[in-house]
Amino acid sequence: MAKKSQTTSLREEVRKTIRQFLMDMGDTEPEHVHRKLLAEVEPPLIEEVLSYTRGNQSRAARILGMTRNTLRARIRRYGIQTGKKSAVTRLR
Repeated sequence: MAKKSQTTSLREEVRKTIRQFLMDMGDTEPEHVHRKLLAEVEPPLIEEVLSYTRGNQSRAARILGMTRNTLRARIRRYGIQTGKKSAVTRLR
């Protein structure tokens, strides 16, 4: 049951942030919101999962539900540092 509570909490935080983003736009019609959201959320998600796996990209890809090649493409796209030292350092 704790998982549902955590998921709901994260979902609500995302909802609040998106609502605020849209309100901040005022009369300006936002464009490409989905793309912008992914560009903001996906890099820290990948970084944290890589940190959790201590830089193991195969394991991180499994956890994220993507292939290792897709993970590597996203790492390149976002310029994520993948050295084991940086991943392990984040855990401490």
